[in-house]
Amino acid sequence: MNIAIIGGGPAGLMAADVALAGGAQVTLYDSMPSVGRKFLLAGKGGLNLTHSDPSDLFLSRYGDRRAQVAPWLAEFGSDALRAWARGLGIETYVGSSGRVFPMDMKAAPLLRAWLRRLRQAGLTIQVRHRWCGWDEHKALRFETPHGAAAVRADAVILALGGGSWPQLGSDGAWVPVLAARSIAIAPLRPANCGFDVGWTEHFRTKFAGHPVKTVGVVAKSPTGAVMRRMGEFVITDTGVEGGVIYAVAPFLRDEIEATGRGTLRLDLAPDRELPRLIKDLSQPRGKKTMATHLQRRANIDGVKAGLLREFVSKEDFTDPTRLASAIKSLPLTLKAARPLQEAISSAGGVTCEALDKRLMLKALPGVFCAGEMVDWEAPTGGYLLTACFASGRTAGAGALAWLAERAERAKS
Repeated sequence: MNIAIIGGGPAGLMAADVALAGGAQVTLYDSMPSVGRKFLLAGKGGLNLTHSDPSDLFLSRYGDRRAQVAPWLAEFGSDALRAWARGLGIETYVGSSGRVFPMDMKAAPLLRAWLRRLRQAGLTIQVRHRWCGWDEHKALRFETPHGAAAVRADAVILALGGGSWPQLGSDGAWVPVLAARSIAIAPLRPANCGFDVGWTEHFRTKFAGHPVKTVGVVAKSPTGAVMRRMGEFVITDTGVEGGVIYAVAPFLRDEIEATGRGTLRLDLAPDRELPRLIKDLSQPRGKKTMATHLQRRANIDGVKAGLLREFVSKEDFTDPTRLASAIKSLPLTLKAARPLQEAISSAGGVTCEALDKRLMLKALPGVFCAGEMVDWEAPTGGYLLTACFASGRTAGAGALAWLAERAERAKS
């Protein structure tokens, strides 16, 4: 059994792991000079491998694709992923937020140990091989430093990533190749992305780069569904980005696409109920400045006070009820999502309906898809990586099963 895997990220490497264990000869191709580049980039933030959420909450992070992702995670969920890492000599721990990290907070040791084991199992890796589709003889076509190459394989697993971080190999160049074969593909869109607001020059100059700590956020989808999250984000030159923004990004992005703008509501004082806040702000401030009054009565200062000044009128600042209401539900109008190439990940890709339960393309028997090139999305927090790993395992096992079935049919 000869399996070609195209794409050397977590999904492709995990597919190789499974295929090798099943006795297949496996060659992995990647367009970059080395594999796992986006994985290593994730390690710069501590390598958030997975999350300790209970199963039902974990699955909810995949939104509309929960039902499709569930079978992957049933076979290789958070606990299985941690056990797999332990098998590579990498112990993990659960952080205070529930996120799971390697003890050393690094990606490189895990990747090195993994590649060492894969090579010992017989994996061949061909880098600087850009996949271009198939030739007239159904062989895989590659562009290499030595010219064009044609490769035959009994089964193919595509793990080519989405459209974010093109400089690391995920450039979406596979889209027209599969579209030409009448494969249904949802447009690639930014996920886990920042948004443009359009600050005043004064606010941008003073606060760009500042973190906004511990806020509640509310976003609505075009269908009226509401998402509430608590967390932090960062003010950028053009708008907002960061963990809690990424968590609600699908709703914001979809609202902008549907209506031309999105609304993000901020609770700048999530530890206080509105009546208490009104009472506190109604206290006489005497000769104190409004800035001092806000800081002493509502613990609002710095960038949070700047956000209020940016969006609240002078008249509302003098009315404790209206000011408290703004603090508890400050509307930010978002003009656009940041470009796809800046996003942490992408939505869209090969539709789940174009794949069978083993992640084989229904229109191309023997060709499987895994990872971000499949149409699902998830917030940061370990959910992205977990589903990439799990889908790679599903595709690897699917390719082995399909080849075994083909061999049985050939005997009969």
